[in-house]
Amino acid sequence: MPKEEKQNNKLYKIRHTLAHVLAKAVLELDPDAKLAIGPPVDNGFYYDFELTKPLGDEDLKKIEKRMRKIVTAGFEPEKKVYSFEEAKQKLKGQEYKLELLEEFHNAGEELSFYSIADFEDLCEGPHVDSSKDIDPKSFKLNKIAGAYWRGDEKNKMLTRIYGLAFETKEELDEYLQMLEEAKKRDHRVLGKELGLFTFSDLVGPGLPLWTPKGTVLREELDKFVQELRAKKGYERVTIPHLAKVALYETSGHWQKYSEDLFKVQAKEGDDHDTYVLKPMNCPHHTQIYASSPRSYKELPKRFAETTMVYRAEQSGELAGLTRVLSITQDDAHVFCRESQVKDEIRAIWDIVDRFYSAFDLPLEVSLSFRDMENQDKYIGAPELWDASENALLELAKERNANYFIDPGEAAFYGPKLDFIARDSIGRKHQVATIQLDRNLPERFDLSCINEEGEKERIVMIHAAITGSLERFSAIAIEHLAGKFPTWLAPVQVYIVPIADAHSNYAQKVYGVLKEKGVRAEILSPKESLGKRIRTFKKDKVPYALVLGDKEAGENAVTAERRDGDKLEMSLDEFIKQITKEVKDREFTA
Repeated sequence: MPKEEKQNNKLYKIRHTLAHVLAKAVLELDPDAKLAIGPPVDNGFYYDFELTKPLGDEDLKKIEKRMRKIVTAGFEPEKKVYSFEEAKQKLKGQEYKLELLEEFHNAGEELSFYSIADFEDLCEGPHVDSSKDIDPKSFKLNKIAGAYWRGDEKNKMLTRIYGLAFETKEELDEYLQMLEEAKKRDHRVLGKELGLFTFSDLVGPGLPLWTPKGTVLREELDKFVQELRAKKGYERVTIPHLAKVALYETSGHWQKYSEDLFKVQAKEGDDHDTYVLKPMNCPHHTQIYASSPRSYKELPKRFAETTMVYRAEQSGELAGLTRVLSITQDDAHVFCRESQVKDEIRAIWDIVDRFYSAFDLPLEVSLSFRDMENQDKYIGAPELWDASENALLELAKERNANYFIDPGEAAFYGPKLDFIARDSIGRKHQVATIQLDRNLPERFDLSCINEEGEKERIVMIHAAITGSLERFSAIAIEHLAGKFPTWLAPVQVYIVPIADAHSNYAQKVYGVLKEKGVRAEILSPKESLGKRIRTFKKDKVPYALVLGDKEAGENAVTAERRDGDKLEMSLDEFIKQITKEVKDREFTA
C-alpha cells in the first residue's frame, strides 16, 4: 500500500496500532521477550517475538485480554524522533530492532518511534489518533506460528502471533463465520474425500499426486482453456523441463531468482553445463520464435503449452495445492508488433471472461504497475514501462472493467493485468494474469522484418488463464464446495438400479452414456438403495439415474439432481440435456 494511501486508510491504522498494542501486552506478560516486526496485513496484523517460554492457546487468551485493557484504558499514539545514539539507548537489548535501526540510519531515514502509554516502538506509522478509534470487541488473536527472522531459514525461528481486526465487532463476526465455512470447504479435506489427489512422504512435500478422478478434473480445465485459445489462433508447442543456466542469465531470471531454482548437475567428469529445472516457460518459448527469421506477415505468433515448472519454495510455505513445488501452468506467449498489442490483449481478456463465467466467479482487475519510488527493481527503459502501463490502463477503461492500480506489483520485466476472483464465501484470489513485456524481446533480440525490409523489435505478451492448475483446482473445490458443474465433474452420473432385476437395463444405459462421452458409474444393487443414494450425495455427483420397472419398460430414467430436483424423462431426453450442459459448459449448482 503506498504511503499516502496508508495515511488515509482508517483500517490500516487500526491494524497497525493493534500490532503495537500486542507487543506491549506481550512485554507485560514476558518482560524479557525480544521484539522483531509487527505489520498490518490483510484482515489483521501480526508481530514476531523471541519469547522466553513457549505459548499455548491459554496464553493467547491472556494476551488478548490484556490488549483489551490497554485499549479501553485509553491512549493517544505519539510520534517522537531520536538521534541515532538516543535510539540505540531506547532499544538496548533488543537485537532485532537494533539491526533494523542500523539499516534505517545507514539509509538516511528518519528514526521515528511511536509511543503507547509507556511503550515505545521503532516505527514510521501511521497510527490511529486515539484508542477511541478502536472498538475493543473488533479484534481477536487467532493463531500462533513460527517465522524465521527476515524470512531466512538460516536465521533464528521466532514466534509469530496473528490477530484479526476490523472496524466493528459485526465485521469481525462475519469474518469468523466465513472462516468456519472455509474450514468445511478446505480443498485438502474435500480433495481427499472426493478422491482427487494425495501426497506421499516418499515423493516429497509440495508434490501432489493426482488420482484418475483428479486427473479428469485437471484435463477438463485445460481442455476448456485450450479450446478457447484455439478459437483465437493459438498453436501448441512443447519444451523440455530442463535448461542451461545461460538461458536464465540472458533472460535476467537467474540474477533475480537463482536461490529459488532447482539445480541439476551433470555426472561427475561429464562436460555438460549446469542445468536447472525450468521455473517458467517464457525463455524457452523465445527460442522457438527465434529459431527462424520472421516476417511481419507471420505476426502475431501465438504459442500455448500446459506444462509443469518448478520453484524451490521453503518447506514451511507449502500448503495443499495452493503452494507447491511443481506448478502446472496453462501458459501462452504472444509475439507481436506494437500495433497488435491491444487486439491481442483484448482476445486474451475475452478468454479470461468466458472461462471464469463458467464458474460464476466475478472478477476485478489489478493493474500491477511499478513502484515509482524503487524503479531500480525493474529492468528496461522507463519510456518502455510508461508505454506498457498506459496501454493496459486504456484497455481497462475501454472494457469498463472493475479495476484498481496496484503500484509495486509489476513483474520485474513488465506491468501486468492480474485478475482477482471473489469466491462464494467472499474471499479474493489472484487467478489469471496478462503481462506485457518489452524487455525479454530486447534481451533475446527478438524481431521481425517489417514492410521496409528492416528489423523491427517485437513485443511479447505472457498469459495464464487459470494461473496454475493446482491453485485454481483448490480455488474451484472451495468455491463450489466440491459440487462441480456437470462438464467438469469427474463422475457426471451415478446409475442406480433399484434391484438386481434392473441391472441389465442399467448396463444398457451405461453403454449409451459412455458412447456419448458421459462419465458414468453403476452403483451395484448389492448395497441398499438408501445407502447408494447417500453415496451419491456424499460424492457430490451431478446426477443419479434411478432405474426400476417403469424406467426399464419405457426406456426412461428418473434423474435426481444433486440439488434434490427429480426429473422423469426418456433416456434420449436426458442425454440431450446432459450433453448440452457439457457442450455449453453451463454453470450448475
